[in-house]
Parts: sequence; C-alpha cells; structure tokens
Amino acid sequence: MIKIERVNHSFQDTQVLKDIDLTIHDNEIFGLVGPSGVGKSTLLNCLAGLEKYQSGSISVDGVKLETLNEIQMRQFRRNMGMIFQNFSLIGRKDVFHNIALPMECWKYSKAEIKSRVDELAELTGIQDKLKSRPDELSGGQKQRVAIARALSMNPKYLFCDECTSALDPRSTAAILELLKDLQEKFNITIIVVTHEMSVVQSICSRMAILDGGCVSLTGEVQEIFENKPEQLKRLIGLDDRKISVTMDVEEFAKIKKYLNDIQIEYKVVGGM
Repeated sequence: MIKIERVNHSFQDTQVLKDIDLTIHDNEIFGLVGPSGVGKSTLLNCLAGLEKYQSGSISVDGVKLETLNEIQMRQFRRNMGMIFQNFSLIGRKDVFHNIALPMECWKYSKAEIKSRVDELAELTGIQDKLKSRPDELSGGQKQRVAIARALSMNPKYLFCDECTSALDPRSTAAILELLKDLQEKFNITIIVVTHEMSVVQSICSRMAILDGGCVSLTGEVQEIFENKPEQLKRLIGLDDRKISVTMDVEEFAKIKKYLNDIQIEYKVVGGM
C-alpha cells in the first residue's frame, strides 16, 4: 500500500505539490488525473524516489521513502516498474536487450535473462520482434516493449506516465487491455497518470483529480462519472451551459466519439 501524507514539493519558487494526501491500495489500478502542469508526473516521480519532496511523508509498504539512503533507495526501486509516453527505448539495442536491460544492470545470469525475456515477450505479444530495433516497430509495439522491460524485475508497482498519449485509438485500446490482463495475472498495483478520461474509465477502479498542485477529489471512478461533481466538470469543461452549433454530417462524425468519451450530452436537430 502507498500512503502519501501532506507532501509538498517546489521547483525554485514554484510550488507544484501542495499538501498531497492519498492512499493507494494494493492490487488496484489507480488514476492520477488532471490537465498539464498540475503536478501529476512530479507526484509519480516522488513515489518512485526520482524526486525529493521538501516536506511530508510517502510510505510504500510501511517504508518511508524520505528515510532511505542512496543504496537503500536503489534496492527499493527494484520493486517499481515505469513506462513513459515516449517509450524511452534504447535505439541501438534490439527488443531483446531493451527488455533485458534492468536484469543486466543487476547482474542476472544469461540463462535467467533469456528465460524472463522470452516469458515477457510472449505475454506482451512481441515474441516475433525480439531481434528488431525500436525504429522498426509501431508505437503500440514500442509500448509493449516498454511494458515488458518495466516488468522484467517482477515489480509490485507499475507506474504509467501518459503511456497512451502517443498512440492511435486502436493501439491505445490494446495497451489498456494488456495492462488489465497483466494486473490480474501478477496482482500488481498500477498507477496511471493521464489527462484522457477514456483511459481512466476503461481501466481504473479509483482516481484522484489534481488541480493546481492539490488533490481536489478522490473516489471510485464509476461513482465520480455518474455523479459528475464540480471538480470533474471543471476538468472536462462541463458546466451545464447550452451551446448551439451547426455542422454537416462529416464534421459531426469527427466529434461524436469525443463528446461521448467526456460524457457531454448533445441533441441533434435537423435529421442527422
């Protein structure tokens, strides 16, 4: 379990996290949601021990991160996997060695590495790409490599920082389905940073909305989207105003899915 208590963090004179209080339970998929610049990725980096916060406390399975020295922190990070929006693959290495990199750094044997890479490649559906380099892969395939690499050390926690933002809708759906399958198979806790409401609704059980560096709302995803509290309305621009627009069928088709995703009610007049 992750427990965050009154965490504050600043970059020079700009405070990006303000008295953050959150509890993230074991074996859940938790969403950190908000517009750009509200501190979502910074909070994720604090959880991973990549950023040192100025005050407050973060406990992971009872261990307070602020008490760890560098050696202890390195050992602690073995239990965390991370995937990023831009994949962060090494271009000169093939898929096999990108997945193997964490295990190579920790001096695993060649036999252990091969066994684990083969297992993860099969689980993520890239077993036929192990000799390919990143520039030969699609965006969805690159993210599958990144997920396999993040799981190579068998972590308890998987941090996903805007991991679908660079993908097309079909690849996004496939990656989200893969994450759900992996969570069920390995009983890992997944924390998803995103600004996409469809991602939260698709895979997260609980969520927190960040606004101006503060947690403005936490709760069950289904309940929040059913009740549409003010914090959600502000986030998605839903403020009960009625706006009338005129458009042709082709234009309407382009925005219909978006309106449905963010749950804005609309009425068609004129026979579309």
